[in-house]
Amino acid sequence: MTTPDASPDTSKPESNTTVIIAFLANLLVAIAKTVASLITGSASMIAEAAHSWADTGNEIFLFVADRRGTRARDDDHPLGYGKETYVWSMFAAFGLFTVGAVVSIYHGISELGATEADGDFLINYIVLGVAAVLEGTSFLQALRQARGVAAKRRIPVLRHVIGSSNATLRAVFFEDAAALIGLVLAFLGILLHQLTGLAVFDAIGSILVGVLLGVVAVVLIDRNRRFLIGESPSDEVESTVLRRLLERDDINRVTYLHTEFVGPGRLYLVAAVDMVGNADEEHVAVALRRVERALEEHDIVEEAVLTLSTPDESSLVPTHDEARPGSLS
Repeated sequence: MTTPDASPDTSKPESNTTVIIAFLANLLVAIAKTVASLITGSASMIAEAAHSWADTGNEIFLFVADRRGTRARDDDHPLGYGKETYVWSMFAAFGLFTVGAVVSIYHGISELGATEADGDFLINYIVLGVAAVLEGTSFLQALRQARGVAAKRRIPVLRHVIGSSNATLRAVFFEDAAALIGLVLAFLGILLHQLTGLAVFDAIGSILVGVLLGVVAVVLIDRNRRFLIGESPSDEVESTVLRRLLERDDINRVTYLHTEFVGPGRLYLVAAVDMVGNADEEHVAVALRRVERALEEHDIVEEAVLTLSTPDESSLVPTHDEARPGSLS
């Protein structure tokens, strides 16, 4: 069985690489921004430093998420540990909100009435430029990973990232995108401060960075919440799973299908099927177990549960065009 997104063997190492690159980039940027903020006292630079430290800590959470979420299932967790990925990714999103958004907004508001002297703007510009290079490198890695899968699924990159079951990819992608936009906001705040001599623009820059981080954090929190309570794949994926079931020689029709993410690229599959022929109950039960085991041999299916259809139940028909094989994410 092949679904529109399926090569976890390569996606996991790539996700780890994406997180590691993001961690190193954010750590270097956080140190540079902190030094610049201490020297210049810029509100926008302080906000950016808080943002980068939040991102650095978040990458640790995301690395833990990838490690713990890939553990094999056991008796205590028959559907595996995949949802731990969303728990740790949720921690990262809350960290972005509290450390990044709240601190930036609070500091910006407290500096609105400040009459600070002009700082060394050149230091701020140099640090922002270096940060743009480092953040851009990390973002390009996340973009490359997302674009590869999106191309195979033949959907826009942003749609893939938002709907992806790969929480670490989504977090790095949005955090790095927010970081690049935040650098622009900080640059404009510092530039207007320099041109007008009014520190209020620097403070506004800090507030805008905080608002940006808050929006990104809320989006990430909501997506992780959805997967924790049981997010179903897209109609495109379910239609392809249905098609693959119907292509089996031992299945005549399917009357019920439920698929649910239990981790990044991992599905729990329940279906009611009408088996070919009219074998007795004992042989049908054996045939059902055989089909379940065959489904679970596929990388994306954590567990498959099949039951028999009743004669009065309507048959399901695939409604979407099949996408090209890719990686279930």
